[in-house]
Amino acid sequence: MNGRQLAEIGRQIRPELKVLFITGYAEHAAARGGFLEPGMQLITKPFTFDLLTAKVREMIRD
Repeated sequence: MNGRQLAEIGRQIRPELKVLFITGYAEHAAARGGFLEPGMQLITKPFTFDLLTAKVREMIRD
């Protein structure tokens, strides 16, 4: 099971679930083809703690 599959299962149980994907793939490759649905965000490795906390705060606000 990959992260996307886990997110889909979680959203079946809780449709409003927000999901933050963290990947080592290039951002443009991971975000292509409708991979991200509303309520989903993505950051790429390596990332700073500041970026992670900012993204989580942004998702909580929305």
